[in-house]
Amino acid sequence: MRKTYTLEDLDCANCAAKMETLINKLPGVEKATVTFMTSRLSLTVPEDTDLPALLKQVQKEIHKVDSNCNLIVK
Repeated sequence: MRKTYTLEDLDCANCAAKMETLINKLPGVEKATVTFMTSRLSLTVPEDTDLPALLKQVQKEIHKVDSNCNLIVK
């Protein structure tokens, strides 16, 4: 399944690239793309993924790069 999320307060393209690299290393992530220009994260994960648990891990990885950037889950 593919999901798209907004990244609040994403500051730079370099940060976006670092976040993308870290998120792609998480177990269960088939593909992650962070786009600086739109402040979006696109995630492709298996259908049976525990999405809330994965999103907590994603937020931790985001904060490793930029402690002010937050994943917006609607």
